[in-house]
Amino acid sequence: MLAYLEGRVLERTENSCVLVTAGGLGYEIFLPEHALAQLPGQGGTASFYTSLIVREDAQELFGFPSWDERQTFNLLTGINRVGARTALAILSRFRPDDLRRVVADDDASALTQVSGIGKKTAQQIFLELKYKLKGDAPVSFAAATATGRPSVYRDALTGLANLGYDEDTAGQVLRKVLEQEPDLEVGEALRAALKALARGKK
Repeated sequence: MLAYLEGRVLERTENSCVLVTAGGLGYEIFLPEHALAQLPGQGGTASFYTSLIVREDAQELFGFPSWDERQTFNLLTGINRVGARTALAILSRFRPDDLRRVVADDDASALTQVSGIGKKTAQQIFLELKYKLKGDAPVSFAAATATGRPSVYRDALTGLANLGYDEDTAGQVLRKVLEQEPDLEVGEALRAALKALARGKK
């Protein structure tokens, strides 16, 4: 099972990219919208956690920037009548922490924001998620929802952790940054938090 790929971007389409590994193999990987938006130009390096979906008529590889997204994709495709493309559409609209917030808020209707999902299907998916995500909220989820933008908080916090910062300390700084400027995107929040950490603020 392919679980992770790293290489250079050879081509990109509306909903996928071709990634060439160091060994010279090229893989077409279907990506959620936010991953496509962050994709480097041709020749740039990218890496994704992957999930291979095998059907009678095709084999398709789906990629995600984080392990959490990959696992959530697999969870979604395990729900009756939710195919890989629908799962990808859901993750293009909602990050994993957003889905946890939907469950925590009992907001099944939020899922109808995804193209192709009506009220009946949204309710079915919601009930499955409520069962499967029960007790699965991250430690800092409460803090993330307090900002109103859990996906931005989580992605920026992951970036800070990858840079070697203690998650508790970085989380405190990041919460203050997002409380002061709630409309920041991930990159902006990350830069603001790095500046604050450099100044020794908490």
